[in-house]
Amino acid sequence: MNRMLKQFVGQALLLATIGLLSVTPLAAQDKPAGKPSKDDLVKKLEKTLTGAKFTGNYTALGKEAKAPTGEEYTIVSAERVDADIWLLKARIKYGNTDKTMPIPLEIQWAGDTPVITMTDMAIPGMGTFSTRVVIYDGMYSGTWRHGEVKGQLFGTITAGDGKPTESKPGETKTPAEK
Repeated sequence: MNRMLKQFVGQALLLATIGLLSVTPLAAQDKPAGKPSKDDLVKKLEKTLTGAKFTGNYTALGKEAKAPTGEEYTIVSAERVDADIWLLKARIKYGNTDKTMPIPLEIQWAGDTPVITMTDMAIPGMGTFSTRVVIYDGMYSGTWRHGEVKGQLFGTITAGDGKPTESKPGETKTPAEK
């Protein structure tokens, strides 16, 4: 009986050791080497947005039979002013609207992906807007609301020279720097 107990304890220790060894590499994979810090992501976003042009379309719920309408946003400058608050000087073109103005807004992060966030924000001369826009790999996509009207928006992001501006998460250089 004593011998069986020793074998059982020995096997349990062996299994526990193997289990620990197999878990350790998985834990190391949770944090990939070279993952950019939040400061690196913020600096990259500032550089990516400044001079960028968002060109795409928007839709309106309830008007699905109508083709998406073109829109264009040119970010003259982008500056992080506090934590998740940014000041974007932007030229906004959609429908009959064509205005350039500073817009303070919140940019939150979903991991390494920026999300432009506005909730019931009054924009002088334009109205009250809410939006969530994801920026990823040279593209943008999201939802918007203006008063009672709401829909989706999507498109591409290019630099002033027409080249894509956004690289994939984890890359430290923008395409213009490569």
